[in-house]
Amino acid sequence: MKVVVIGAGVLGSAAARALAVSGADVLLVDQWGAGRGTTATTFAWTNSSRKPDPDYHRLNLAGMDEHTRLAEQLPGAPYYFPSGAMQWADSATEQWLADNVERLRSLGYPAQWITPAEALRRAGGLRIPKTITSLSHFPSEGYVLPEPFVTNLLADAEQHGARLVLDKVDGIDDRADGVSVALAGGGTLHGDRVVLAAGRWTERLAARAGLDIPMVTDTSRGAQTVGLLGYARTPELDLRCVLHTPDLNLRPATDGRTVLQALDLNADVDPEDPPSADGDLAHTLVRRLLDLLPEPRRAPTLDLRIAFRSLPADGHSIVGYASAQSRVYCLVSHSGITLAPILGRLAASEITTDQEQDLLRPFRPTRFTGVRRADTEVDERATTLGEQ
Repeated sequence: MKVVVIGAGVLGSAAARALAVSGADVLLVDQWGAGRGTTATTFAWTNSSRKPDPDYHRLNLAGMDEHTRLAEQLPGAPYYFPSGAMQWADSATEQWLADNVERLRSLGYPAQWITPAEALRRAGGLRIPKTITSLSHFPSEGYVLPEPFVTNLLADAEQHGARLVLDKVDGIDDRADGVSVALAGGGTLHGDRVVLAAGRWTERLAARAGLDIPMVTDTSRGAQTVGLLGYARTPELDLRCVLHTPDLNLRPATDGRTVLQALDLNADVDPEDPPSADGDLAHTLVRRLLDLLPEPRRAPTLDLRIAFRSLPADGHSIVGYASAQSRVYCLVSHSGITLAPILGRLAASEITTDQEQDLLRPFRPTRFTGVRRADTEVDERATTLGEQ
């Protein structure tokens, strides 16, 4: 079987690798290179602690488990860190946190209250502001370093025969005898199946094949798809896990950096006028970080990235063939970092064996058939607490 995978982010690379391992002839196409799109602008927190839909919660749990298995198989630098995650609440957020901890415990999800001393031991180099009233720990969660993750996926895919083609996809011809992918460079790729894993560009490319894959596509100032990440170099900070506070989310990154995220600032982010490293948004991120550092403290060097979320219309993953007759298999998710290993493996299994996977059944593209766009709007809660 010959499969063309469009998009070399975490989902496309995971699918290409799983397909190649299963023996398929795989061509992976991306206009920029592996991990250069949405994957490069993600908070990269692995979790299922804010997924109230039961089917989506189960899928994310499977994704977390699959990360452990995949990390043992992939070559290359370490990229997956099951470090646990903490959330600190103040008087305005403590009831929400208490309710969520209770809900997760009822589902058997590891969630526990911890003391300030335990929190400081896990955080490393931080202080707890006096406004914090409760602290929780989620030991099964963690984070991914996206760049080495995609590098390792691609290396293993190529080791199993997959090839990467750098070109822009101009069109998809979905026919009964196979699928053709037209490239901007003038070539045409032919396959038995196409995996459409193009992130936030999925709806546009699907439309070129006559397929309707509803996505949130607005990228204007303050849109749900738009966010902001800061990359701080802070010698004083030795963060050892993911941390959510009322004003700032943090996770470790490479080269001694820390990723910063303040979701309330996203409303002021305009991709047409990117914030500068010495502007108001950067100063706010730095100030909030300094509030968490003990004395003496120094203002960190800060780099900013505008983050674009890959957001299906209802907030849940879209996985499967676009129709009963289609040979285009869609793979798009707002929780791509958590779900990439499990979606890659299960999608490859469905494509190569034609055997439906139960975990994926609720997430078919066909669920949107006959549904008005106004009835599929994503809940704003789907883009809170650092899930991009």
